[in-house]
Amino acid sequence: MGEPGSNAGLPLLPPRARAALLTAAPARYNDGRPAMQYTPSHQSGMTAGATSVLTQRRKLIILGAVLLAAFGYFGFTAFQAATSFYLTVDELVAADVAPGQSVQVKGRLVEGSFERSGDGGTLATFQLEENGAQIIASYDGVLPDLFFNPHSEIVLGGVYEPSGGFVADRVYVKCPSKYQSLEVDNPYDYPVDA
Repeated sequence: MGEPGSNAGLPLLPPRARAALLTAAPARYNDGRPAMQYTPSHQSGMTAGATSVLTQRRKLIILGAVLLAAFGYFGFTAFQAATSFYLTVDELVAADVAPGQSVQVKGRLVEGSFERSGDGGTLATFQLEENGAQIIASYDGVLPDLFFNPHSEIVLGGVYEPSGGFVADRVYVKCPSKYQSLEVDNPYDYPVDA
């Protein structure tokens, strides 16, 4: 007998004949059924096509995870930007705001306080009030029409200096609610049933 793994059971044949005998036909039982053959583990079950499907699936899973993380991050940052807080005018006057700190303040336009610069520019100065407190504010730019509505809430973003007033670089106008009750009990002098 020869060494394990060698073709010791084969008769001594020239190398060509031995190779032809080994590759000629698969082994079969006497009744014609194919005999089971040993297949090395690196060849069993996995073909080149199967491994490429797995790598494609793995790539898609990684791509999906990266996209999900990116959309989650962008959604979080957009939500944070959309939920910016503001102080009312009376809170701003009472607060100790550091010089140069960017803040937002909400109030209503004081009637008759709006003025444009005399040179035809877009610089406007006005006063905002809320809960009895007032501040002087300035804004350089075009203002929306609802800015002048007495029921509109105005939100200014910018820098507050207690000595110089509020210098705004952003103006948001919150539209009044359609269902807001009028502050006057009977504005049109309709008869009131007693």
